[in-house]
Formats: sequence, C-alpha cells, structure tokens
Amino acid sequence: MILRGIPGPALLMVLLLAVAGCTQMAPVLPVMSSPTPVPTTIQASMPVDSVTPGPTGTLPGYWNVNVQVSSNGQAINPQIVITFRGGMGMNLISRLEIRVTRSDGIVETGEMIQPLNIGQTVTLPGTTGYQDRAEVWAITPQGDAVKILDQYVPFRSYNS
Repeated sequence: MILRGIPGPALLMVLLLAVAGCTQMAPVLPVMSSPTPVPTTIQASMPVDSVTPGPTGTLPGYWNVNVQVSSNGQAINPQIVITFRGGMGMNLISRLEIRVTRSDGIVETGEMIQPLNIGQTVTLPGTTGYQDRAEVWAITPQGDAVKILDQYVPFRSYNS
C-alpha cells in the first residue's frame, strides 16, 4: 500500500517541472570576439611642465612630511639642494619625487626613497637666474602622488 502512494506524487512533481519550463534548453548566446587590446600609456606621477608654480596638495596629518629647498648660492657651480626635514609620515611615504625646472628650460629630476632620514639631501644643478622652480611629490602608501612643494628657488637671498 505504501508503494502505491509514491508513484502518484512523483509523477505529479515531474509534470509540474515540465509545465514550469525547467526542462527547456538554455538559450544559446552569440559568441562575441574578444576586443582588441588598446595600448594605454601609464600616466607619469609628475605632470607636464609649467612655467609658474601651481597649487600644492595636502597630506593627512599622519602622512605629513616636510621638505626644504634652497640654492647653494655659488656662481661657479649653482646647485639646488632639497633637504628632507622629517614629519609624521617619514616611515609611511614610500618616496619623494623631485623635479627642478631651471630658468634655461632644462628639467632635472631626482628622488628620495625609503628609508627617509632627517637631513637627507638631493642636490640638482641649478642656474644663477631667479626663476629656477622646484617641485616635490610625496608618493603615498596607495601609490598616489601628492605635490607637497612647488616654488621658485632664488639663486641668492640678500636679506636673510
């Protein structure tokens, strides 16, 4: 008697599945060819040259670092000295990228990498003009470049 009750509900279940559409084949999707890869250029962390200093960004307090830029004031061998002065982020910032645009149009680059030490310097050639421009970018732990310094570097300062 138990065996008579099983085929009826099983047959009803199969019939309900067939009516519900569960036995239909999945539609065949058209095959699309893979797109041709387009070559992309990786944007450099330092943007294009400009004649005048622009705005600088700010780092969060825990990533903050301080950099000082000055000229050596020697007419025979003018140099621009970039000095790391510390900050809370000195162990978090991976590197500092430095670019000096001289008044004669030549661009000099340098960098400070970890470990960053207070008093660490990078020296780049400068000119005896008063329009040498120094820019410093801090590379955050996420890999973003934040401009922390952008200023003219005078060859000599007579009043200080």
